[in-house]
Amino acid sequence: MMPYLLGLTGSIGMGKSTTAGFFAAAGVPVWDADAAVHRMYGMGGAAVAPITALWPQAQNAGAIDRTALKAVIAADPTALGQIERIVHPLVAQDRAAFLAACTADIAVFDIPLLFEKGTEADMDATLLVTAPPALQRARVMAREGMTEPQFQTILSRQMPDVDKRQRATHIIETLSLSAASACVTALIGYIREVRHA
Repeated sequence: MMPYLLGLTGSIGMGKSTTAGFFAAAGVPVWDADAAVHRMYGMGGAAVAPITALWPQAQNAGAIDRTALKAVIAADPTALGQIERIVHPLVAQDRAAFLAACTADIAVFDIPLLFEKGTEADMDATLLVTAPPALQRARVMAREGMTEPQFQTILSRQMPDVDKRQRATHIIETLSLSAASACVTALIGYIREVRHA
């Protein structure tokens, strides 16, 4: 039986990584899109050679230097599209390999741009992790090196939370760790009930 595919998403500072951790702690395998990209940018990663071929300055000691890559993107408006054309197929392969190896009844796919990229079409259901704007802002601005312009740029690339709420199958508000954890436990139970009904 194929695992039940749950797409997990949420804007920056909403508690998505923490929520993914609750699924992992409950024994549900989690595929993390950001972690997959980190592996591809790391030493010997699949994206290193093709990106280096286009922008040699983005490589440092056999890995992609994300700060240098950000500078490339800032200097060249076409760079982001080119990078996405390299990285997205590699990420899709990584996701497919994870799924092929998955023996669990539920698999969670932690994908920041789930709705923006239309990936929810590949899922059985979606889970949006959200929080009030003031709490989101406080969490993000507490991150080391985060500036107001950076925060606004990140937000501008993400679908507004209100739109995501309308598209999501399930929603968890991460007001407290204990409440979010309890919601994850309840959702896992609900999915298993529905699957075996």
